[in-house]
Amino acid sequence: MLVLLGFAMIAVFMVLIMTKKLTPVLALIIVPTIFGLFAGAGLGIGTMVMDSMKSMTSTAALLMFAIIYFGLMIDVGLFDPLVRFILRKLGNDPAKVVLGTAILAAAVSLDGDGSTTFILTTAAMLPVYLRLKMSPVVLTCVAGLANGTMNILPWGGPTARAATALKLDVNDVFVPMVPSLIAGLIVVLAFSWLLGLQERNRLHSLAPEIWGAGDAGMSDGGAGRFGFGRKGTGPRVPGPGAAGPAAGLASVAVLDSTEELVDASDSAMADTALDPNRKTLRPKLFWFNLGLTVAVMGTLVANVVPLPFVFMVGSAVALLVNFPKVKDQGAQLIAHAPSIVAVVSMVMAAAVLTGVLNGTGMVKAMSTWLVQVIPADMGPLMAVITGLLSIPMTFFMSNDAFYFGVLPVLSETAAHYGVGAADMARASITGQPFHLQSPLVPAILLLVSLAKVDLGDHHKKVLWRTAVISLVMLGVGVLTGAIGIG
Repeated sequence: MLVLLGFAMIAVFMVLIMTKKLTPVLALIIVPTIFGLFAGAGLGIGTMVMDSMKSMTSTAALLMFAIIYFGLMIDVGLFDPLVRFILRKLGNDPAKVVLGTAILAAAVSLDGDGSTTFILTTAAMLPVYLRLKMSPVVLTCVAGLANGTMNILPWGGPTARAATALKLDVNDVFVPMVPSLIAGLIVVLAFSWLLGLQERNRLHSLAPEIWGAGDAGMSDGGAGRFGFGRKGTGPRVPGPGAAGPAAGLASVAVLDSTEELVDASDSAMADTALDPNRKTLRPKLFWFNLGLTVAVMGTLVANVVPLPFVFMVGSAVALLVNFPKVKDQGAQLIAHAPSIVAVVSMVMAAAVLTGVLNGTGMVKAMSTWLVQVIPADMGPLMAVITGLLSIPMTFFMSNDAFYFGVLPVLSETAAHYGVGAADMARASITGQPFHLQSPLVPAILLLVSLAKVDLGDHHKKVLWRTAVISLVMLGVGVLTGAIGIG
């Protein structure tokens, strides 16, 4: 019964948020509560949720003050020069912008922290997406793909957990998986380029009179059709009477890949977070804000002080220096309140799902059932089966629950068929690209909140792509012998 209720609860939750019948916050609260009562939790369900919520308070504090800090830095103009630099290098070609997003996210992911990756990637790239009228969902999708793939790095967490759970050296687990990691990154870049091409086509269909009809054959690598990157071409700027999306797109014309954006581009961002005339700009404090941000990020990477406290202090100092007046400080906090409420409420609501899954015993029952239903003649394929199971199971349970609760049981079973523990550990980490998109992962909640993207929209675009990446990594692992068959 617990197994059926567990899988049914997960299915109902996903259907409701992806069809937008309920917001993720409501779905995270209502669905687990109903299924938890059916599972016999009774009045004890409150204790289950509170126990789970205690472990999430520090995460909620981290996300809350990180949003305040980086929202403030965007308001005061810290990232404006970076946006201009990126646009100079990438031009106004959506395909290049999306590919650049993937490369940036993958590079920053080397620090092993998802929150840091998403904060920096969003801060650098979201203004570019807004300026070019591109979909922020593409940004979250590409950032999620890159970070999820890089999450198998030894210092990222899952690989270390798998090695610890099975008493292995972490290098013995990771090094043979390097070809799988490279293959996964290649697929990420391929998906990113295709998403960029889709954005290019979408923008052209919205305003062909601006992006230009050009060369249908695209013999110039795609530049001809939309005027991207060709010297002397680019979107055609309509007359003063232009309106609608075309008027906005007209303002992002780039006459040459090495030239600055035309001055008219700033007019497209009037009354937005990138308004060049916004009252919150503090150009005289640029170097102070840059130094403060470098200090905050350095302390974060060094991990010498709890991360929530780092952002608390950083936000307080930034507010005090940039907005000395109490009235202005209050206005800044209020300005970012919608983003804060969205992400913190989701983190707290996620405690209901995790509390019910763990408190009612659903997680344990589901994992035990999965082990029991594997036919004996498939025993030699236990490593491959574990890789396949890691995709959905790490999505709906924490990495700790999977690697310390489920993996040892699977590994013990596999040993009877001659499948080594190292093979099992390597297979178990291939589901990480999919895992990182889970609503139970605080970093992904931060990403969609900063980009102001609906979690359901993000899942529609990213889940099947991460599943493909996980399967590719698993397949390459088998082909290279890193994941053996008994």
